[in-house]
Amino acid sequence: MTLKHFLFAVFINILMGFSIIAAKTALAHIPPMLFTALRYATVLVVLFPLLKLHKGRMRDVLITALLIGPVGFAIMFTGLKLSTASVTAVANQLMVPFAAILSIFMLGEIIHWKRWFGIGLSFIGIVVMSFDPEVLQYKLGLMFVIAGALIGAFSTIYMRKVREVPTFEMQAWVAFTGVIGMLLATLGLEQNQVEIIKAAEWIDWSAVLYVGLVSSLIGHAGMFWLIKHYEVSVIAPLSLLAPISTIVFGVLLLGDVMTPRMVIGALIALSGVLIVTVRQARKIPVVPLD
Repeated sequence: MTLKHFLFAVFINILMGFSIIAAKTALAHIPPMLFTALRYATVLVVLFPLLKLHKGRMRDVLITALLIGPVGFAIMFTGLKLSTASVTAVANQLMVPFAAILSIFMLGEIIHWKRWFGIGLSFIGIVVMSFDPEVLQYKLGLMFVIAGALIGAFSTIYMRKVREVPTFEMQAWVAFTGVIGMLLATLGLEQNQVEIIKAAEWIDWSAVLYVGLVSSLIGHAGMFWLIKHYEVSVIAPLSLLAPISTIVFGVLLLGDVMTPRMVIGALIALSGVLIVTVRQARKIPVVPLD
């Protein structure tokens, strides 16, 4: 990897790591379902021209979009509101081992001992964190984040049904289903949406725009480009900068507490995630750089 692309990968992952900080800030004033709806509204404004019907595939497209976007993110943001940015960043990484386990049942894949070792480390690390007294007070939020990670894992497997749909087209459908689904959810489950929107300050709107545009479009698009051109064994270690940067920002900016036990648990969990990611992605083709 060239120095320029290495620095780009670091920059992209720091951007994505900061998105949880931005979301946590806005969630102090905006309820999770409404925040998710606003997030996807910003994305839809940009990507609306890319909405295209795929004859015979729309059922899979819509199911995938619902799982990737409104369902998974609404649950994750609910967990983030009830927890801390640091705990959320680590627990959300369980999506990787969850996806590996689901691939056995949904795709018939065979997992060898090294990946099982990584999966085991991931869950052990979360258990170590979970029994820390600092984390126990956020146990409900942690459960929501883990549930969101499971749904995210299921969506990554199901996404293979629509792999021929271009990335930004898929993100357009995610935003479309997200706006409709989350508007219905916030109207049914939350209150005072109009008053909350009127009272929202510039920092809240900045967070909505950041999570919607910078993280979703720039961050995800950047990582997709890197994965196309470099082996995942090269990209995977750098991708762990996202949760690590979230933890650092969370401690420095939000006052998150990281006890020694939480640090040890996070290191164990992220080590397991790294092992699983590298082992399961070895067959992804690499596109030569122009």
